[in-house]
Amino acid sequence: MSDRKRGIRIQTRIIFSAILLLVQFVFLFWVLYNVTAKSAALYALSMIAGIITVIYIVNRRGNPNHKIAWIIFILVFPVFGISVFLLWGGGRVFPHLRKKMEKCEAHYLPYLKDDTDVRERLRYYDMFHSHQADYLSGESGYPLYYDTATEYLSPGEKIFEKMLSELEKAEKYIYMEFFILAEGYMWDEIHKILSRKVKSGIEIKIIFDDFGSIKRQHKNFITNLRAEGIKVSVFNPIKPSVNIFMNNRNHQKIVVIDGKTAFTGGFNIGDEYINLVERFGHWMDSGVMLKGNAVKSFLAMFCCMWEFNTGKQIDIASHFADCGEEDNGFVLPYCDDPLNNKNPAEGIYMQILNTAQKYVYITTPYLIIDNTMITIIKMAAKSGIEIKIITPHIPDKWYVHPVTQYNYLELLEAGVKIYEYTPGFIHSKLFVSDDKIATVGTVNMDYRSFIFHFECGAWICDNSTVLDIKDHFEEIIKVSEEIKIEEWKKRPVLMRLKQAILHIFAPFM
Repeated sequence: MSDRKRGIRIQTRIIFSAILLLVQFVFLFWVLYNVTAKSAALYALSMIAGIITVIYIVNRRGNPNHKIAWIIFILVFPVFGISVFLLWGGGRVFPHLRKKMEKCEAHYLPYLKDDTDVRERLRYYDMFHSHQADYLSGESGYPLYYDTATEYLSPGEKIFEKMLSELEKAEKYIYMEFFILAEGYMWDEIHKILSRKVKSGIEIKIIFDDFGSIKRQHKNFITNLRAEGIKVSVFNPIKPSVNIFMNNRNHQKIVVIDGKTAFTGGFNIGDEYINLVERFGHWMDSGVMLKGNAVKSFLAMFCCMWEFNTGKQIDIASHFADCGEEDNGFVLPYCDDPLNNKNPAEGIYMQILNTAQKYVYITTPYLIIDNTMITIIKMAAKSGIEIKIITPHIPDKWYVHPVTQYNYLELLEAGVKIYEYTPGFIHSKLFVSDDKIATVGTVNMDYRSFIFHFECGAWICDNSTVLDIKDHFEEIIKVSEEIKIEEWKKRPVLMRLKQAILHIFAPFM
């Protein structure tokens, strides 16, 4: 199939799904409007129902910004807004999906041993930061490790080079999980290795998100992989449905090789991630390679998602490798998802900001945060903590970047230093603090990562990798433009208006 025909087919699928979804909403709106418009009593009831729903939203637990967006929508379109809220906003997920994931976790997490000696060792060396590990382990369910070596990798070209090298060493299995799996040079080079490995009897499993990859593969992509013996699972296939779960995507990036090596970070499989294709200027991304017992946690994360997707269990015990590595610090892999009532991904960011003594450096492609996070960042800055944040200069989404920029002024006034990565788009999701603590992973500073998506990362403490991340942050700043408060206050009125309007819809971005 030619690239043109392939593009038309994929575009048709997307447009068809979008049209059917729109038709469902239009029909719902039409029915509700006609029913209420023809009856004063029903109209009055709709207004009362709207007020009751607003009172319910105000008093329920949850993010205030998210509540405000729904309240505005319901007050403008009472009956229609209530209906959409019941479909999309009444709860994060359906209860049966939550139970399904809990069942999956019950199959794998008990195999991860929480070593009290490791916890005591961290308390002895670093009592201050041990509380972060206690929090993260308790909320995510994954243990703290000591015998794990880590290597920070950036930009994407370095991640790709190292990944190819490690894939070549595989002897038993390769598990890969990505939001985007796109055809191109990067995939072709990985596929060459996978094809050879599967022919030699090595087990290969791949998970990718349908929404992230829908426009990036040819018609028979999955069929051909399965014909080779590679097992493939597509997360949450896109359908023309108002099903709330369509909004929840798998944003995790995990590679596990023989239980000895793991990768995670912001990168996906696509040529833009290694700068072979320029989409938004230079693409800056980051990741971390782990060798040692912490790999077990990433294996468990993959197994949970595989069973959740396919209903098939993996014998995790037979996939473990006793492979402790000498290193000088601690590692705690973690994941987060919309199927629980916890929020460790956002929580660990807050913990780092709350406990910082000298500095916190942050890189994020999106800075779409609520009042709580803004307050914590401002309090840290006003307490004398040096806060530096790097965001993209060239955005990937025209409607998202203004919402990121909307938060600049309030943070700048508190003493936060903000930079935009001038060469292009920075996709790295990094926190580094006090030469002691760092996180590398998939978690953006936005509502999607904090609330709606499946995410993962690695918390690193008292490890030389922390200094590598800090050094790289300082290199990125050299080619970034600092946003000066005096100049920012003079930005055009139309720009301010666009930022203010789009900010209202921030919780939906």
